[in-house]
Amino acid sequence: MNFHKYIHAVGTGPKGNRDLSFEESKDMMEQILKQSVHSEQIAAFLLGWRLKPETVEEFRGAVEACDGFITNTTVENSIELGYPFDGKAKNPYIFPLVAKVLEESGLNLVVIGDELTPAKGGITIKDICTQIELNSNAHYFDRADFLKEMNELTEIRMRLGLRTGFNTIEKLPRVANSEYAITGVFHKPYVKKYVEIFSDRYKRFALIQGNEGTPELFSKGRLWIADGTNVEEFIVDPAHYGINYTKSWDIISVDESLQQLNNPSDEYLKLAKLNAAVYMFVTEQAKSIDEAFEKLN
Repeated sequence: MNFHKYIHAVGTGPKGNRDLSFEESKDMMEQILKQSVHSEQIAAFLLGWRLKPETVEEFRGAVEACDGFITNTTVENSIELGYPFDGKAKNPYIFPLVAKVLEESGLNLVVIGDELTPAKGGITIKDICTQIELNSNAHYFDRADFLKEMNELTEIRMRLGLRTGFNTIEKLPRVANSEYAITGVFHKPYVKKYVEIFSDRYKRFALIQGNEGTPELFSKGRLWIADGTNVEEFIVDPAHYGINYTKSWDIISVDESLQQLNNPSDEYLKLAKLNAAVYMFVTEQAKSIDEAFEKLN
C-alpha cells in the first residue's frame, strides 16, 4: 500500500487520526524493514505513531511482520529475557551471574543485543556480551545477524532521538523459539498491554518491575505471570531472602559494570540467586520462588 496512507493515519491530529488494522500495521512494518520508503517518511510515521498512540492490534501486526524477517535458532529449555535496547545507565547487569547459578538446573538464558537505540543512553547488552565470557547456558544473539533489517534502522532512530513503538515490540523477537519469556515493565497499566501483545507467543509469559526496565530484580517489586488470559501477581522482596543490596543512583561506565560482574560482592551474588529463582518459577522448574531459592542454596 501507499505509505502516505499510514503517515496520514497517525499524523493529522486528534480529529483525523485513526488506528491501523492488523494487516495495515503488518504492511507498514514490512515497508519500514525493507526501507522501501524514504527515511524521512519512516521518522515521520514513528513520531506520529507514538503521539497517536499505538494500539495492541497495531503492535501485533508489526510483530508478525518482524517474524517474517527473523532467522531463528532454537535453544531448547530456554527463557527469553526481554531487555530494552537503550541499555542500563546506573546499575550493572546481573544475567551473566544468573546463568552461572542456573547451570546445574539446565535452564538456558537467551539475551538479544544490538547497537544503542534511544533514549536512555545506557550500557547495552551488546557492550557486555562482547567483553565478557558468558557461561555455556547464556546464549547471546546479535540482532545484526538474525534481524539485520531492524539493525539497519538504528541510524534513523538515533537521529530521531526519541522512544518509538519499536522500543515496545523489539524486546521479544522469539529468535530462539523459547517457550518462556520475561521482560521488564515500569508501570502496572503496561502489564495488560504487554500480555495482549506477547503472551500467546509463549507457553508462559512473565513481566517484572525490574531494574531500569530490564527483567532483572534489584529491589522489592511485582512479578506478573500470564497463563493464557489469566494474569497472577506476586510481590518479590529481596529482604525476605536476607538480601541487602543497595542500588546505585549514579551513572556507571562499561568498565565499572564489568568489574562488578567479574568481582561480585556477596550481596550481588545473593541477588543473582534470587533472580535465578524467579526464572525457575516462571519456567515451572519450581512451584514457588521460595522453593526455587531453597533449591539454589
